[in-house]
Amino acid sequence: MKLHDVRVQRPGNRLAKEVQLAWKIAAAAADPAPLDDAAAAMAVNRIIDDHAVALAAINRAPVVAARGQALAHPRLGGATLLGVPADRRFDCSWAAYANATAIRELDFNDSFFAEDSSHPGDTIAPLIAVAQQKNLAGADLLRGIVTAYEVQVDLVKGIALIPYRIDHVAHLGPAVAAGIGAMLRLDAATLYQAVNLAAHLSVSTRQIRKGTISSYKANAPGHVGQVAIAAVDRALRGETSPAPIYEGDYGIIAILLGGPEAVFRVPLPEAGEPKRAILETYPKEHSAGYHGQALVDLAFRLRAKIPDLEAVAEIVLHTKRLTHLVMGSGAGDPEKWDPRASRETLDHSIMYIFAVALQDGRWDHEASYAPERAARPDTVRLWRKVRTVEDPEWTQRFTEPAPLDKDHGARVVVTFKDGSRLEEEIAVADAHPRGARPFAREDYIRKFRSLTEGQVEAAEVERFLAAAAGLAEGRTGELGEVTIALPAPKLVQPVPSGLFD
Repeated sequence: MKLHDVRVQRPGNRLAKEVQLAWKIAAAAADPAPLDDAAAAMAVNRIIDDHAVALAAINRAPVVAARGQALAHPRLGGATLLGVPADRRFDCSWAAYANATAIRELDFNDSFFAEDSSHPGDTIAPLIAVAQQKNLAGADLLRGIVTAYEVQVDLVKGIALIPYRIDHVAHLGPAVAAGIGAMLRLDAATLYQAVNLAAHLSVSTRQIRKGTISSYKANAPGHVGQVAIAAVDRALRGETSPAPIYEGDYGIIAILLGGPEAVFRVPLPEAGEPKRAILETYPKEHSAGYHGQALVDLAFRLRAKIPDLEAVAEIVLHTKRLTHLVMGSGAGDPEKWDPRASRETLDHSIMYIFAVALQDGRWDHEASYAPERAARPDTVRLWRKVRTVEDPEWTQRFTEPAPLDKDHGARVVVTFKDGSRLEEEIAVADAHPRGARPFAREDYIRKFRSLTEGQVEAAEVERFLAAAAGLAEGRTGELGEVTIALPAPKLVQPVPSGLFD
């Protein structure tokens, strides 16, 4: 890996494109480095994982609405739409949007944290859609996925967005553009234009994950995927894009990320170096924001030590700054204690998540968020006894180490009404690569089977899993098999009500 300094050019100066970050991303994506076997195998795992969580969400309102938009854009030889028979095809841009919405809806696919946070698995749906429409081979798709993960992870390592209240999808657009370019074997000059435009149009504010968190949180990655697809299409037609998009004196860094004196250091692979960043990312075992994963596991362990939850006076989660601000008391959002809050808000409330996990000893992507579950009087009583505090030790344990060495958990102090206390801590989630039960292929398959049970026919499950496992074989035209069809009665049909119907 090579570190690249990224700083704002001085007004009146010209910055050669070869030293611009967008060019370096494009060059890395265009580089014909060999495909790393472990990275390719992990890409297959994440395809399985994305489809599992998408199918679990397939009939939720935001997903049905997005599917309705895609259904209005049929295209012969296009891309598949999750839930719909594979012989029906749709414009890749809209299929990407709908499928990515299904993947993101439950906040249940992978994560990565460094200088910022991300869900790099959000790159997969647009890559599959483009690969299907362009009739690429499975090996091409895997190359695109590991490239998109590499760019996403490297940008997250080098450029912090959260301090400037910019959402992490800003790094998703250039990552998807790079992945598409790698699949199509585009040259760096063409990809440079696509990366510039994708980066320019992918920026949105952090309000997407604060206050009343709306259904657009699920749509955001698909929307950005559409932006990246359009950016690549435009570049292929010979069009240019705003540049230098990161370093310009009116560009992303100068205006949004720290101003003209800011300097960032972004790692990218050297020429010929395989792209392995996907191996630094981690899956979710529970349907909740990543900051809640380890604490769900800890809550399960604490249940046996607290026989009477009504005896609890207070629960304080001593945790890192990011958890405290994003999912905890430090967000300053009263909605995080509101039993009438949206599911999107509850899955970003560590207080709610910990209380329910402590009571139930299990976590379900539907039942744990049901309105009647959130409104249970005993749950509300316990929930409002839970708060977070920022602990400098945990902030340091998360901030300073390399990504895979970061601690994501907390120290929990339970104070009882009689004055006694119980303390316990957890460093990382059980499914984390350093956890008690690191996820392997069989765990992804088990998650897939669990989330599709009773919904997808057994033969369709086996067909999909075989198709995913066979992607590295390199056959052209096989990618139409990388989808799942549901029996018609199992799939909610959108009500025509939009502009496109």
